[in-house]
Amino acid sequence: MSNGISLDQPYPTITESDKLYERALGLIPATTQTLAKGPQQYIKGVAPKYLKRGKGSHVWDVDGNEFIDFQMGIGPLSIGYAIDEIDEAIKAQLADGITFSMMHPLEVEVAELMREIVPNAEMVRYSKVGADVTSAAVRAARAYTGKKKILCCGYHGWHDWYVAVTDLNAGIPEEAQELTFTVNYNDLDQVRESIDDDVAAIILEPFVFEAPKEGFLEGLREICDEKGIVLIFDEMWTGFRIALGGAQEYFGVKADLSTYSKAVANGMPVSMLVGKKEIMNVFEKDVFFYTTFGGEALSLAAAKATIEYMKKHGVQKRIGEQGAKLKEGYNALAEKLGMASYTSCEGYPMRTIVKFDPSAGNPLELKSLLQQEMIKRGVLWGGFHNVSYSHSDADVEHTLAAYEAALPIVKSAVDAGDVKGALKGEPVGPVFRKTSNFNTKPNRK
Repeated sequence: MSNGISLDQPYPTITESDKLYERALGLIPATTQTLAKGPQQYIKGVAPKYLKRGKGSHVWDVDGNEFIDFQMGIGPLSIGYAIDEIDEAIKAQLADGITFSMMHPLEVEVAELMREIVPNAEMVRYSKVGADVTSAAVRAARAYTGKKKILCCGYHGWHDWYVAVTDLNAGIPEEAQELTFTVNYNDLDQVRESIDDDVAAIILEPFVFEAPKEGFLEGLREICDEKGIVLIFDEMWTGFRIALGGAQEYFGVKADLSTYSKAVANGMPVSMLVGKKEIMNVFEKDVFFYTTFGGEALSLAAAKATIEYMKKHGVQKRIGEQGAKLKEGYNALAEKLGMASYTSCEGYPMRTIVKFDPSAGNPLELKSLLQQEMIKRGVLWGGFHNVSYSHSDADVEHTLAAYEAALPIVKSAVDAGDVKGALKGEPVGPVFRKTSNFNTKPNRK
């Protein structure tokens, strides 16, 4: 490879990573700010824990080890690390200032761009993280409808209304747990059975990895219209990746409100709530949703530059093409090696997941073993392909070659019935222990 990674290299030295980790223990709760970036998501003893810099699709850890990155900041790096056009926009704004005492022109300019490319983006509000705007969408739906209950499907952030349905709900009053309920994806009958007269909104990720069945999203739209329920698309992952206008454009189904973060500013912290004017108008006087940093100009400059870059370069098409090569290549290798009965790569090409069937062994141990061998070969891999515009043909070729070398090691461990024995460190843990009690229904009174 032209960039200092090869298929024949030792496991990385992680001395500096381990030193930093020791300093973090007892100082930073759980040692990480983002669960999916934390050490429990990587095989302990082999994987680095701290990254220092990135360029394009490659990253370097604090020990100087280089990797092709398929985590990409857990989603935000839709184009890549240190992209000149976007960095120059940030630097130009930095010269003028970051946060101001009054509104900034970029608030209007980015909103106009969003209205241009996103269906139903009649009005736009900004914040910093995805949970801010999903929570604002829920609050707006309750204010608009005068109803209280929420049906959700997917992952929607850390705020009380959502985390109440998970098993990490300590500190959340029981009253909050009585207002949010879950439904299974692709099951319209179950959705209908779960609705009572007090449901204000249905919020869901348009897809995670499973594709919507024919008529599912359309059916949700019809149900919401019939019952006076606000339909919210949480487009943290689908927005600006599946299509420039997100899942609404791709599937031709319009939500009443939609939320975005991650890919919209290529790594800078900004989130957006957009939607129909008649609903968004509740923020004029009735609903309080204001933050000091909502109009922070560096992130808005990055968002504007990112959207313009995407329009110019056809970013979504490229992401889909590279992701398809990885998905098809992995599955072809699994078939060739006689592993297709227990491992596969699934999902839309923009973001795919490698799965292991429990029949072959503990899925987390299998994931850990493959991760261990991919890291050894210069690929930072957490079970996903979060594809960016910067992932080159050479990156894809190297990654598939790394799979071709690593998968036989996994197969040998499966055949021997001793996957854990092949691990050189502690296996990874689940990213989020149980995100719902599917299917919990409102109590009809």
